[in-house]
Amino acid sequence: MTSGELADATIVFDLDGTLVDTAPDLVRALNHTMDLEGLPHMRIEVARRFVGQGARVLIERSAALAGVTFRPERLSELTEAYIAAYRADICQHSRPFEGVPDALDALSALGAKLAVCTNKRTDLSVQLLEALGLAERFSAIVGADAVSDRKPHPDHFRAAVTRTGGVVRRSVMVGDTTADVAAARGAGAPVAVVRFGYCDDDAEKLGADVLIDHYADLTPVCRRLLAARP
Repeated sequence: MTSGELADATIVFDLDGTLVDTAPDLVRALNHTMDLEGLPHMRIEVARRFVGQGARVLIERSAALAGVTFRPERLSELTEAYIAAYRADICQHSRPFEGVPDALDALSALGAKLAVCTNKRTDLSVQLLEALGLAERFSAIVGADAVSDRKPHPDHFRAAVTRTGGVVRRSVMVGDTTADVAAARGAGAPVAVVRFGYCDDDAEKLGADVLIDHYADLTPVCRRLLAARP
């Protein structure tokens, strides 16, 4: 049986922009997809704001900046092309944010279970985390395709917690977007937002319980948030 101060706790992480800086590879695949339609390439600083709702929405929003709207059938085709390009070299430029491995180790040492709750597909999430040597640290990796309702729906967050064997009242969400905050809030869990992620709004306005500047801050933040809960 797991022991430690956080033995009954589950810490749930978003993936893109929270655990891993994936924007360079996401934009690489996105611009390959834009080439198929003769559309302008997206700059990474713009595309970062569109990450968090999955590949289809990323393509849709990027094309809209050029005044283009795709038929649903074509959007589906382009999404598959994007995924193929992304999967082919999923970790060319992607790296964990500074301090991630140490923070995961620290939380595990206190007994916490760790999960990933992402709007990325589960197979791509597992592939990425395996390539980075991080997958085995998580008891559950729950992508958008693994649930009926993805983030911002709270059931996505709940599924990530329960699949670790945890309970929502002893959980914390760590994310970077409005979808992460809404999912945690809807489930009744506290949420910490990383300032350095792919925030789709001003981080100060997302309504998080805590804002984090570095992963060295995460363990004491989780301990404090959980200590305030029964």
